[in-house]
Amino acid sequence: MRETVCAIFSLRVFGACLVAGLVAIGSQRVLAQSAPAPITAPPAGLGPWTLTGNQSSEPVGDVLSPTNLLQFEYQFKTAPGTDLNGAPDTVTTDTYKLRGDLTLDLNPQWQLVVRGDLPFIGKNPLSDSNPDGDFIYGLGDVDGQAALIHQFDDRWKAGAGVRLVAPTGGATFGSGKWRVEPVAGLRYALPEISSGSYFEPLARWEYSFAGAPTQKNINDIQFAPSVNFSLPDRLFFTLYPSTDIRWNFGDAVTGQTGRLFLPFDARIGKKFSDYFNVSLEVSIPVIKQYPVYNFMTALRLNLSY
Repeated sequence: MRETVCAIFSLRVFGACLVAGLVAIGSQRVLAQSAPAPITAPPAGLGPWTLTGNQSSEPVGDVLSPTNLLQFEYQFKTAPGTDLNGAPDTVTTDTYKLRGDLTLDLNPQWQLVVRGDLPFIGKNPLSDSNPDGDFIYGLGDVDGQAALIHQFDDRWKAGAGVRLVAPTGGATFGSGKWRVEPVAGLRYALPEISSGSYFEPLARWEYSFAGAPTQKNINDIQFAPSVNFSLPDRLFFTLYPSTDIRWNFGDAVTGQTGRLFLPFDARIGKKFSDYFNVSLEVSIPVIKQYPVYNFMTALRLNLSY
C-alpha cells in the first residue's frame, strides 16, 4: 500500500511539474508578444487563405494543421473490463503523454510532418496479480508517424501518412501487438464562417500484424468528420477532433454486441498566443456495440515553436 501511495504521489507531482513548466513557457511567449506575429505573404498564384503554416486563428496539433509542436496530454478514460470471475467490471485509465511534431516545408505547397508519442499509463484492472484492483503504472505503446500534406488552392488541403505503434506497453499497458495505421484526410476551409474554420474528414485503418499470439488481433476503421469553428478572443470549438468513430473487423472485445462505436465528441480551447494553446476534449458514447470506452476526456497543452 505504501508503495502504491508513493507511486501515485510521484506521478501526480511529475504531471503537475510538467504542466507548470509548459504553462510558464507559454506565458513567457504571451508576454513577449506585444503584437500578433505577422503572416507572411502567400506564394505567387495562391490566394490569401493559403498559408504554408498554421493560420493564427486555427488550433494547432491537427493532422492537416502542421507546425513544430510539443504537446503534453492528460487523458482520463473508463472502459469495460471483467472481474476475477469474468463478470463485467469497469477499468479506469490515466494516460500522461508527451508528443512531438516536426514540420519540414518541402516547397510552398508540400510539407512533410513527423510525429512521435511517449505515453505513461496508470490503470486499475482486476487480475490474479492485482486482485484488489490497485492502480499500476508503466510505459504504454510508443508510436511514430510520418505524413505528406499538399495545399491545392485557397480552400483545399489533403494529406496521407502512416503510423507505426510498437508494443512497448506489453499486454498490461498496451495491446501487446505491433500495429500499422495508414491515415488520410482532406481539409476544406470555411472563411465565410470565420478565419480558421474548416471541415476536415479524416480516416485511419488500424491493423495488428505481429506481437503476442495470445492477444486479440486488431483490425478496425477509425473516422472523424471534424468541423472546427474559430470563435472570438481566439477561442475554438471542434466537433469530432479524434478518430473515435470506429467499425471493428477484428477480434471481439469485452461486451461487444456489434461492430460500431459512435460517440459524441467535442473539444473547446483557447489560443493564448501563436505559440501556446490549451484545449479540453470530452467524448461520450452514443452507440456502443463495439465498446471502446464508457467515457473519455483529455486536456492538452500545446507549445509550438
